Amino acid sequence: MNILVTGGAGYIGSHVVDELKRAGYVPVVYDNLSTGHADAVPEDVLLINGDIHDLDFLEHIMYEYEIDAVMHFAASSLVGESMENPGRYYYNNVAGTLSLLDAMRKGGVDAIVFSSTAAVYGEPEQSPIEEECVTKPSNVYGRTKLMIEQMLADYDSAYDLRYVALRYFNAAGAAESGRIGEDHRPETHLIPLVLKTALNIRNSVSIYGTDYSTPDGTCIRDYVHVADLASAHVSALKHLLDGGTSKVYNLGSENGFSVREIIEAAKRITGIEFTVEEEKRRPGDPAVLIASAKKITQELGWEPQHSEIERIIASAWNWHKQNPQGYME
Repeated sequence: MNILVTGGAGYIGSHVVDELKRAGYVPVVYDNLSTGHADAVPEDVLLINGDIHDLDFLEHIMYEYEIDAVMHFAASSLVGESMENPGRYYYNNVAGTLSLLDAMRKGGVDAIVFSSTAAVYGEPEQSPIEEECVTKPSNVYGRTKLMIEQMLADYDSAYDLRYVALRYFNAAGAAESGRIGEDHRPETHLIPLVLKTALNIRNSVSIYGTDYSTPDGTCIRDYVHVADLASAHVSALKHLLDGGTSKVYNLGSENGFSVREIIEAAKRITGIEFTVEEEKRRPGDPAVLIASAKKITQELGWEPQHSEIERIIASAWNWHKQNPQGYME
């Protein structure tokens, strides 16, 4: 079966492409390479340079490559930028997805796995967070993802276009083969920032807020290995291809680690001491974000296999050591 992967040259998309291949599917990557990396796509996988706003070209791709389902990762995803430039996010994320859904309809494709986010919950009212919790995103990025989830539900109701929306918590780590890893420009995620500091690419890493109501005063997050995210996408795809109904699932490890704990674990794994700066809180950072993943475990049988924090950091460290400048080398 042929699976169109929008944003398949990006961090999570490229790991999902590898998992699709292992599962016997034929991925077709569709990416404008604005943030993705051509080198992240395997040589034996077709990479089409295209934009999701190009409805006619997308419809052509659906027919030309006999696409059976879509996995959708193409999006702008920087929280701070979304607040400074909301138009870019509504255009890229919401309008872009609308174009993709209409191309799917015209191309006769009725199944999509969508890359959503825990940011749809905003400041959580309970921990761990369940899918039925109130969705009240506190930033534009989260609002665009929630709007897309609502669009998907409306397209299912009107056109029988079925979907699985996967709400990620903190994706982290790298392929244990060492072939691909995390390379954002700019980088905003904690683990790669810590490891770049260990490599002396950065002078220091910052802790934003040390006065939260947590055991060590720093924010707590749920980290899930990108390989486990990839396997969840394949499970969701199988569910849809088997005729399953539309679903929304959290993806997390159900374990929380503070910023200080991540930094100390990185020091142990790398064997390197590095400079840590303490800064004021950033607005909109919740104290604790931990997922309940019980729903996807019960319904699809998915369980994380790689998400021990030491394993996550070690896999990321392996990739960053081999690729200190990312895909630019």
